[in-house]
Formats: sequence, C-alpha cells, structure tokens
Amino acid sequence: MAPRLLEKYRTEIVAEMIKAFNLKNRYAVPRVEKIVVNMGVGEALQDVKILDKAMEEMALITGQKPIMRRAKKAISNFKIKKGSAVGCKVTLRRARMYEFMDRLFNVAMPRIRDFRGVSTDSFDQKGNYTIGFSEQGIFPEIDYDKIPRPQGMDITFVISNAKTTEEARELLRLLGMPFKDNKDT
Repeated sequence: MAPRLLEKYRTEIVAEMIKAFNLKNRYAVPRVEKIVVNMGVGEALQDVKILDKAMEEMALITGQKPIMRRAKKAISNFKIKKGSAVGCKVTLRRARMYEFMDRLFNVAMPRIRDFRGVSTDSFDQKGNYTIGFSEQGIFPEIDYDKIPRPQGMDITFVISNAKTTEEARELLRLLGMPFKDNKDT
C-alpha cells in the first residue's frame, strides 16, 4: 500500500499544481525526488561512541541505516585529519521518503517548543529546501531521557522539475510543510 502523502500527491496535489502554474501535463509537475538527512558530529573526533550513538538515533528516526561521512581534507584549526569520521547521512527515496515527510510535518514539527512555522527563505537556486533542527529529541522515536547530548541535523528536500522557487514552495506547502506567514516576520 502506498504512503498516505504519496496518494495525496497523486490525487490532489498534481491537479492543483497543473491549474496553479498552468503546466502542460502531470509530468511537468515538480516532485520531491529525495530527502537527505545529515548529522555533523564534530565531537566524534575525541570519542567514537558519540558518532555510533548518533548513527543509531538517525537509523531510528529515518528507518534506514545511515552511512558514515569522513573528512575529505585535513583542517588543522579544527584538529580534523583527512579521513576521520565527522558525521553521518541518510538518503531517503520513494515510500520511505513520503512516510518520513509525513511524520516530520505532522508529528515532529508540532513538538517543537514555540513553533510558528519554518522560513520560506531556505531555498537554493535549483528549488531545493533545507531546514535545520537543533536537537533530535523532537522525533517521537527518540527517548528523550536516553539522549546523552542534543545533536542537530539538517534535512534537505531535493525537488526536481521546479522551474522557480515559487513552484517548489507551493509543492512543499501542499504536502504539508508548515511555512511561516510572511505577515508575522
């Protein structure tokens, strides 16, 4: 069975996007190609167990085993050697991506204290959207009492077929991304 958000995309959002942006057919409609969840763990240089715990928590959050990221070059100011482990990442596609997006929009984001929506300015030139979280405790899969230390993460929504950032923003809004009202800022 297809995820709820994927069904909503196929049945409602495609038709709405075609009408709103005067697109020729359903294949011209922007879509979320993948979601990349990245966690930089700088403290892993002193203690490898911190990175192992971060990878374990990311696997719980995303439902997929993360890959370890290593430094591409040495940076003496940060005491980083080339090849040392500095973080982990997961790339989500298809059904797992839609299920993660659904949990993020409807369960995790409302758990953020004093949450009023995410910024509409975090789009790059290609229409991709990146959001950062300061701690992993907003996800219900993580037991807050067992977190050794708060760990931040970045989540990037890679959007294909978006000609403008307005198309990408509207797609994410229709999928359920809680954007801030511009009147509030």
